[in-house]
Amino acid sequence: MQGADWPQWRGPNRDGVWPENGVFESFPPGGLEIKWRAPAGYGFSSPVVAKGRVCLSDSQLNAPNVEARVRCFGEKTGALLWVFSQNMRFPDWAFVRGQEACPNGTPILRDDRIYAPGPNGHFIFCLDASNGALLWQKDLARDYQIDEMTALSSSPLLDENRLILLPGGKPGAGVVALDAASGREIWRSLDEGTGNSSPIIIPAGGVRQLIVWTLQSVTSLDPLTGKPLWREPCVCGSSDVVATPVRDGDRLLISGFLLKLDRRQPSASVFWPETKSTAKRILSSTSTPLLHENLVFSAGRSGKLVCLDATKGNQIWETDKVTDGKSGAATSIHLTVNGDSVLMFTDQGVLIRARLDWDGCHEISRVKLIEPTYTFGGRKITWAAPAFANRHVFVRNERELICAWLAKDPRD
Repeated sequence: MQGADWPQWRGPNRDGVWPENGVFESFPPGGLEIKWRAPAGYGFSSPVVAKGRVCLSDSQLNAPNVEARVRCFGEKTGALLWVFSQNMRFPDWAFVRGQEACPNGTPILRDDRIYAPGPNGHFIFCLDASNGALLWQKDLARDYQIDEMTALSSSPLLDENRLILLPGGKPGAGVVALDAASGREIWRSLDEGTGNSSPIIIPAGGVRQLIVWTLQSVTSLDPLTGKPLWREPCVCGSSDVVATPVRDGDRLLISGFLLKLDRRQPSASVFWPETKSTAKRILSSTSTPLLHENLVFSAGRSGKLVCLDATKGNQIWETDKVTDGKSGAATSIHLTVNGDSVLMFTDQGVLIRARLDWDGCHEISRVKLIEPTYTFGGRKITWAAPAFANRHVFVRNERELICAWLAKDPRD
């Protein structure tokens, strides 16, 4: 039985879990077979996969114009099905290496529509997934008074008819909900700036809660109205507010600090650490941690994979065997649970399968999937998270999108 599509950031349930069987437990010695390749441009957004389509957002730079693109490929063949393209004028800074205007938030592909952030997240496009026709668009920078140099990297969240975005705008538009059919604003909430963290919705305290991490707080909102349910102050810089919140039972992990959710009412309290020091609360400025049973696994600022005791917050072990550690704080390790092990995709374009437990990282197999092409801190890296769908893995850099077999039986 094949698993689900991968229609949004962090998978079908937005939780970094791939419920797939029939895939390699140990990768072939010669590497994975590449099923198809397609050219790609700038952007750190992930590919999304649904109903036989693979969509990727990127940008092409030709100063003073930035070409915002969304392209759709056939999942089985990689054939280009359609292209949406729109030219935008950007200032000179948007063409400087390291500041390229590109989409970083991952689109959502659902109900024959795709919702895709544009370059720097200043626009949101709603397209017909069958042909790429523009159904509506919204200029977030103009409508919510966003500074032109502010890059929005949060991935949108679709909740029934509400498209939820974190523009960090004004007045009182830190979080907004748009009508998914028309782009009309339904509600706005919070006078707070935004980082790069993507929102989630969880059932807790007897209600559905929209969890958002901004530059000033972790806040729970009513997804129907935007009304705050509870708020935990947490002042961080935009390069720290990156990880997607992770929920496990009555625990809510925000990078390196843990909240305990009240089971009877919508409220939360800090479990650990007691300090509000950013250095103690942030595990990684690139990656989302994994909270499993009583352990936390994450890329660390040192460039190593670290493991914490989820009951106390103290570090149990660390290892430099997952990556070479030379990327330091820029190291990314995207963690995806598959069965009883974890697939880890690193900033060096390497896919690793391992079992993670109290005793360490027990590597089963690794394979190089794609070359890192983006220059940061004097090194080549790739930050975009992979997508896993129908016994395949989809990865991208700033040059190409790759689809590779993960099925034990290549006929699958």
